[in-house]
Amino acid sequence: MLKHLRKYLLFALLAPLFMLGEAGMDLLQPTLMSTIVDEGVLGLSNGGVGDPDIVLHTGIKMILLILAGAACGILSGVFANIAAQNFGNDLRKDAFHHIMHFSLAQTDRFTTGSLITRVTNDVTQVQNMVQMAIRGFVRTMILLAGGMICMMRLHLSFGAVLLIAMPLLLITMFLFLSRVTPNFSVLQKRLDDVNNVMQENVAGNRVVKAYIREAYETERFSAANEKLVSTQLQILLLLNYMTPIMNILMNLSLLAVIYIGGLNAQRFAVSPGHVMAAVTYLTQILNALMRMGMMFQNISRGMASAKRLREVIHTVAEITDGPRTDIPLSGGSIEFRDVSFGYAGRENILNHISFTVHPGETIGILGMTGSGKSSLIQLIPRFYDVTEGAVLVDGVDVRDYPLAALRSRIAVALQKSELFHRSIRENIAWGDPSADEDALWQAARTAQAEEFITAKADGMDTIVAQSGHSLSGGQKQRLAIARAVLKNAEILIFDDSTSALDLKTESSLYKALHTAYSGQTRIIVAQRIASVKDADRILVLEDGAIAACGSHEELLAASPIYQDICRSQTGGAANG
Repeated sequence: MLKHLRKYLLFALLAPLFMLGEAGMDLLQPTLMSTIVDEGVLGLSNGGVGDPDIVLHTGIKMILLILAGAACGILSGVFANIAAQNFGNDLRKDAFHHIMHFSLAQTDRFTTGSLITRVTNDVTQVQNMVQMAIRGFVRTMILLAGGMICMMRLHLSFGAVLLIAMPLLLITMFLFLSRVTPNFSVLQKRLDDVNNVMQENVAGNRVVKAYIREAYETERFSAANEKLVSTQLQILLLLNYMTPIMNILMNLSLLAVIYIGGLNAQRFAVSPGHVMAAVTYLTQILNALMRMGMMFQNISRGMASAKRLREVIHTVAEITDGPRTDIPLSGGSIEFRDVSFGYAGRENILNHISFTVHPGETIGILGMTGSGKSSLIQLIPRFYDVTEGAVLVDGVDVRDYPLAALRSRIAVALQKSELFHRSIRENIAWGDPSADEDALWQAARTAQAEEFITAKADGMDTIVAQSGHSLSGGQKQRLAIARAVLKNAEILIFDDSTSALDLKTESSLYKALHTAYSGQTRIIVAQRIASVKDADRILVLEDGAIAACGSHEELLAASPIYQDICRSQTGGAANG
């Protein structure tokens, strides 16, 4: 991840440089105050007669140094923020870029909620860690080292207090932070769980309401949230125990400096101004130690988040570009050659599938729920890779294609229509961002969406709610189909994408598709025979294998499975 910071190295170096100036100004203040007290007020070197000029001149010098330190602090903060914010921006974009190239299986393994947490909260934690490292760490180290040197220059007895107090403070910090640090990884996982529950319920709120499961989901969210709160509370309690203990040690150290300083002042070994300076230096040192504790806390949390981000960024995409560059320019043929497929860690759901789809041919795929229809068509655009065998497009194994070259040949409309929080025009234009207005309306007419689009007050400019919740199921499917047909790809795949349409609308859609976009190779996955009966051939799947293949009439005559499906959908009239 340091490569993202390298771009802003100048700002990352300027921030600690100016922080050096701010901390240096702070270290000069106690010495100047000592001069005001000893010479300006008490007049120790002038027979006990104070000198107002010393007070005035030294006071002005202090004010100027304070202003200079403030300017340095402001510039340090500006440069640190520029470096950290841009680092976080680039890191977030890099993580998102990697997520976009994950296979569907990899996305499922991480879970949506966890990926959201990593791109948002985890990036913020790492960004804060970087900002603290390039600014706060420098200030802390300068005040610690500079304060100790200045104190011992005042009198070695003050250094003795530090030698006793510092180890005690450092041991206290180590004991508490060593117990807190492992909890930060747990905390981020708890946040993943909360985001997962939240994401599921926002996306599926209609189902929750339909089944009156609000109370159950509220309880599930509460359980996940209580685990998050419990982990946070455990961390905060440990830190809250640490703070008063360190405050006690700090105050005891201050008392020791005042007491030793008083004894030395009575023996005229040190001046009252030196005692005041020693107290101020000790305060700076102890405050720096407290900040160090908070800094280590943030670094620990940042490191836990950095580890989670590295898991995303260093995860190699399972599905990548193939080696071929001599890709056929056109065609549309598809071949499944002894294909078997199973999701990771599970049994195969497709076994030894072999068939060929010729360019311009329309193939229907029919089968009972769970027969493997959707899994089969997801192998064509390489949403998943086959377990055995090969899928070929225009005679080339899909694994040999560059992904963009393969998927540019294929348009897909799914049963669950994924729409975006954009206008209807933008959602359709996903199929072809360069399409003109006439092409958009042609695609809408083909998908039988023109009527409901024109009925809306803003027409094509109507904003679609997130996930398309402002539209009916049939309207969402028609927009998804319009998006697919606008692409005008060589291969068009409908994965049960007309299930929410009535038979008349579906029939009109296929007629319009045949008229306006002829010559495409089409694969239509469906539950209804009416959706596929006009296909050139129909594949009947059963238990992950091809049970029958033929035209509607051939299957009615020869396939018992097809006959059973037909009877179940036509009320017993298998030839109807």
